[in-house]
Amino acid sequence: MSLAEKIASDLIIAMKAKDKVSLEAIRAAKTAFVLARSEKGADAVLSAGDELKIIQKLVKQRRESAAIYKEQNRPDLYEKEITEAEVLEKYLPAKMGDDELVQIIKGIIEKVGAKSVADLGKVMGVASKELAGKADGKEISAKVKELLGA
Repeated sequence: MSLAEKIASDLIIAMKAKDKVSLEAIRAAKTAFVLARSEKGADAVLSAGDELKIIQKLVKQRRESAAIYKEQNRPDLYEKEITEAEVLEKYLPAKMGDDELVQIIKGIIEKVGAKSVADLGKVMGVASKELAGKADGKEISAKVKELLGA
């Protein structure tokens, strides 16, 4: 079952349960999938990677909005955004632990032969592809800089 199919079935479940927060979050994901397919062409099919990127983008948007609402002392909107982000995060693969992330990045650094911060771009290019959906880009970047001695 693809992610789009899972979201479609969960949408029906949320409707029947009258779960307003989940319903809004899942509808946003379904809409984003439809828009992405229509951009690529009428009969386009999204790859699993594209679907993950869309969900990651939606989660990131909600987290950023929540941070803004928190700064502006709007707890009602903050809670809505956080709960929607949590609903959407269920569709993402489990995040890897710190130790596992460091080990993978060390392997990538050895593989590309990076020696200093000047090689950051090479390492990030490979790391971003290998760790897509498993770790946040900011986390990856911070660990790479740390390991390269920045």
